[in-house]
Amino acid sequence: MTKKYVSGGIDELIDCSVAYDNVNRKFGEEYLRWCSLPFDTPDLSDLITYGMQVRENVEYLVVLGIGGSSLGLSMVAKATLHLRHNELNRFARKAPKLYVVSNTDPDEMSNLFDVIDLRKTHFCVVTKSGDTGETLANFYVCYDKLKRVVGDDAKGKVCAVTTIGKGTLYDFAVREGIRIFGIDKGVGGRFSVLSNAGLVPMSILGIDIRNLLYGARRATCGCIQKNIYKNPALITASLLVLSKKKGYNICVLMPYSDRLRLLPDFFAQLWAESLGKRTTKSGATVNEGQTPLKALGSVDQHSLLQLLVEGPQDKVVIFVGVRDRLKGFAVSQSHDGYLNGKELGDILDASMRGTAMSLVNAGRPNMTITVDEINEESVGELLTFFMFATAYAGELLSVDAFNQPGVEYGKNMTRKLLGENMREVSDKNFIVRL
Repeated sequence: MTKKYVSGGIDELIDCSVAYDNVNRKFGEEYLRWCSLPFDTPDLSDLITYGMQVRENVEYLVVLGIGGSSLGLSMVAKATLHLRHNELNRFARKAPKLYVVSNTDPDEMSNLFDVIDLRKTHFCVVTKSGDTGETLANFYVCYDKLKRVVGDDAKGKVCAVTTIGKGTLYDFAVREGIRIFGIDKGVGGRFSVLSNAGLVPMSILGIDIRNLLYGARRATCGCIQKNIYKNPALITASLLVLSKKKGYNICVLMPYSDRLRLLPDFFAQLWAESLGKRTTKSGATVNEGQTPLKALGSVDQHSLLQLLVEGPQDKVVIFVGVRDRLKGFAVSQSHDGYLNGKELGDILDASMRGTAMSLVNAGRPNMTITVDEINEESVGELLTFFMFATAYAGELLSVDAFNQPGVEYGKNMTRKLLGENMREVSDKNFIVRL
């Protein structure tokens, strides 16, 4: 993975020594347990065996999770599986069809049951706390239906990924005899993609998790370099925090690859939930954060580029490109003009470079990340790079990148509302009703 930085203020880089020390001093400990996950894999062979056994006996995999319990998996699956995975026949697919259910939308659940056969389905329910309301609700609905169809065999068609020894899901799985995979308590949800939260469903899908973790290890070695110019995550965090201090309050992540189209979703949770904080670690009120904006090249050149080039000067853009693209799809020589004989991948690359140049000419900050090709190894690198960049940015902004008090407040209010008669909630709480 290589990076090119386009910035007029490289000489203004923030002093990152304290941020570097704060992250690396607790590497692999407490809330930074996720850092050492790629190196600590004693149960990997058992996990791969479990995935193979499930994969050979089911037609559908339904993953129930929300936020960090599903975004990382969804991103990796989109990047490494066939882009039309669910539409392939079983021989070509070599793995179950994947359905990720996050929201408690009855239409989503109804439509899911329309396309799966419960007798050929495996459910993987993922929640770090074991008490995530949306995930538990979806799981209970699915498990009840599953039991009505297969009876006592239901427990063998489910696995739970959660914290061992605590939470509603753990207690339920123990009572029912459901297979449980643990998540270390020091691994926060949005940093859990390389834990069992992501690896269990990935193993069922036949994704090469060994290479994924190899890429993560390789990226980690770069992201712990003390020299900022040799540490891609540290210099990226420094540049983005510098841009934030200059008034660029929005960070746009724009990959030029359909395989990476869910990378901005993964990044958005990392960046928003980790950095969007009311107070610093010392208690000073700052209302800190940089808003992530998801985009896909070249599609969003036709929706966002005008705003990025000529709109408010409050956005910094990160492009992600691919060096070695699939060949064999060239525009026929019989067509006149600049597209004549050009590969589709070449056109996509030119679109990315042209967009970056237009931003540079307009004085808008941007950087480009390039991966050699898209596979498990490079995806592991990308995930690790963004997690380290987020951790360093939190330290540079003096906020706790690993808590989420705003989210917890919303969860508590939701539980309170569901514990009351909803009809008694005053309409004055609603500004607009449709």
